[in-house]
Amino acid sequence: MRPFDYRAPQDPATAVATVAGRPDAAFLGGGTNLVDHLRLGVAEPGLLVDVTGLVSTEIRDDGGGLWIGAGVTNADLAADERVRARYPVLARALLSGASAQLRNMATVGGNPLQRTRCVYFQDVTTPCNKRSPGTGCSAIGGATRQHAILGASEHCIATHPSDMAVALAALDARVQVLGPDGERTIPFTGLHRLPGDAPERDTELGHGELITAIVLPELPIAARSDYRKVRDRASFAFALVSVAAALEVTGGSITDARIAFGGVAHAPWRAYRAEEALRGATPSDDAFRAAAEAELADAHPQDGIDGGNAFKIPLLARTLTATLRDLAREEA
Repeated sequence: MRPFDYRAPQDPATAVATVAGRPDAAFLGGGTNLVDHLRLGVAEPGLLVDVTGLVSTEIRDDGGGLWIGAGVTNADLAADERVRARYPVLARALLSGASAQLRNMATVGGNPLQRTRCVYFQDVTTPCNKRSPGTGCSAIGGATRQHAILGASEHCIATHPSDMAVALAALDARVQVLGPDGERTIPFTGLHRLPGDAPERDTELGHGELITAIVLPELPIAARSDYRKVRDRASFAFALVSVAAALEVTGGSITDARIAFGGVAHAPWRAYRAEEALRGATPSDDAFRAAAEAELADAHPQDGIDGGNAFKIPLLARTLTATLRDLAREEA
């Protein structure tokens, strides 16, 4: 680990100005991802700016929705009764991620910004366009079991690891940000970006922009929602595929749906095509499978020395179908 400077400002504006003024500076919150990267040599900031205690740890009602301070831990958010009752998909996504110890440290502001768990990204002896732009992608043609089938590019096939982010994408959450030019609010689905020819950029945030809160809108459909995660072992593993879904059925027809996928793209994947295919349909396995097929029509599985990841397409279709079937049963 390389030496670095450390500062602990007294307010968010000073923290933002400090990071914005140093290209090699980074924010430090719960540190559950960044500290790992410091140890591995993946991240080598010259300055860490500690925002612990600077951002709110409050969860409050907000016009029928919820305002969640960036300092709220994953554990506290999952345990909040309002989240459990009004947005169960979010509580279940949070509880499916990491260990209890990590959930006690990880924060709402930091969790969506965690970087990929691609083994080549974390191995500094291998070429990786995300870690070292222009060096190549060792994952392509390598071990691709965990990698993307949607939205990848010739420069990067890594996937985004956060479970919470998948639920937030399905819930139409918004992100409040404080940056050098002031405050702004962006849709959660606009936070992350696909790799394109610049995979080193995970999000649309500028250097020095700090997430200060996540806002959940009033969304009655979210009360009937679920998160289902498929992984290689029962606990403390990242998703092979995951589904966040909410379903509304009225008079025997699907009137609305919210769906997002995890483990299959460089960003939480909002499944707009599947949602559109479901609206007006009669709830059935055939309708759910047709929605999955509509969303996965452009999927591109990767070959690999480990057998590749073509299995993700039928696995994701079955996971979506099972999730929607259970939600429709609850509606009946």
